[in-house]
Amino acid sequence: MMTGTLGTLVPIILMFAVLYFLLIRPQQKQQKAVRQMQEELKKGDSVVTIGGLHGTVDSIDESKVVIKTGDNTRLTFDRRAIREVSAAE
Repeated sequence: MMTGTLGTLVPIILMFAVLYFLLIRPQQKQQKAVRQMQEELKKGDSVVTIGGLHGTVDSIDESKVVIKTGDNTRLTFDRRAIREVSAAE
């Protein structure tokens, strides 16, 4: 009786372990990297927002980022809206 129960639990446990290492863990690493990038933003960085806007960080505080676009327009974004720091333009 006990080996039958154990025999059905082992594949389920293995399936959860595989899901964790293939799906959950990489996503957590990516989220951590994005948070770190957003915390390390500085004036002059070329950035891309989650909406696809490209610009340069003009000023920054704890929660907001002012981005200057190509025509010198300044737009204010939440710091979390920055998707990536791109190569200098």
